[in-house]
Amino acid sequence: QVHVVESGGGLVQPGGSLTLSCSASKSVFSFNTMGWYRQAPGAQRELVASITAGGATSYADSVQDRFTISKDRAKDTLFLQMTRLNPEDTAVYYCHAHEEYIGLDLETLSYDYWGQGVLVTVSS
Repeated sequence: QVHVVESGGGLVQPGGSLTLSCSASKSVFSFNTMGWYRQAPGAQRELVASITAGGATSYADSVQDRFTISKDRAKDTLFLQMTRLNPEDTAVYYCHAHEEYIGLDLETLSYDYWGQGVLVTVSS
């Protein structure tokens, strides 16, 4: 079983910055895709940003140009750098890891792992 753990949540004022970190029980570079999701109260979980094994990134329109997803090889950690935060960014943020294998019968085996989530509160 692969374990994923986030850290770095907290309270930040509007306009401020915060960086979330995510580590796993295996190298973050071993997954096909990793991403950050968030879930605000009363809302569905949504994809915030993702990064492939090759380093390709994508972002939700609402965070484009404000958030940056990255992986650090030396620290073997996934990051989400968040800037110009606003109250609408308040949510529980989850780290997600996805991996796929070709099984013995040549079928595709797919696995998804989630962290426990960290709360980010943007408020004055």
